[in-house]
Amino acid sequence: MDDEGILIRPMTLADCDRVAEIRIGGWQSAYKGLMPQSYLDALDVAQDAERRRAYFARADGSVVNLVAERGGEIVGWACHGAYRDGEVRTEDAELYALYVDPGRYGDGIGHALLQESVRRCTAAGHTRMLLWVLEHNTRARRFYERAGFRADGAEEPFEVDGTEVPEVRYARALGAG
Repeated sequence: MDDEGILIRPMTLADCDRVAEIRIGGWQSAYKGLMPQSYLDALDVAQDAERRRAYFARADGSVVNLVAERGGEIVGWACHGAYRDGEVRTEDAELYALYVDPGRYGDGIGHALLQESVRRCTAAGHTRMLLWVLEHNTRARRFYERAGFRADGAEEPFEVDGTEVPEVRYARALGAG
């Protein structure tokens, strides 16, 4: 994949509106047919942007938010931090989210964001990165598998408007390769 021309940088408060557009667009595109359409249709960019601003205002540095720019336009977003086992933070890293503008799938943006998250987590001393992905999101699962992640057998129920959309956990060792 060609990551040339993609700038990965820390997210700023001014990026919240565009990140919300990408996140909601990502849900509506990637989860179509996996979640109730009524739920996806009801997602609201303005509400999500307000939530992003609120998260940003109370951020303590434990969650790293990154954006990808190409040609001066924000085209992707990822965030990571310590793995959450219930309310407990562990020594492992977790990729909490990674979304790319749906019109830019396949352009290397997700790869660039993932590689930078892996790099930062490795530099922070984490030896493993975990993430959760919808069980039936085959596109995302292939993406993570190409990046060296493997399903580790952990599963978690997830329900959206009364519909089960189970998640599976993926893991990748950091630092050694």
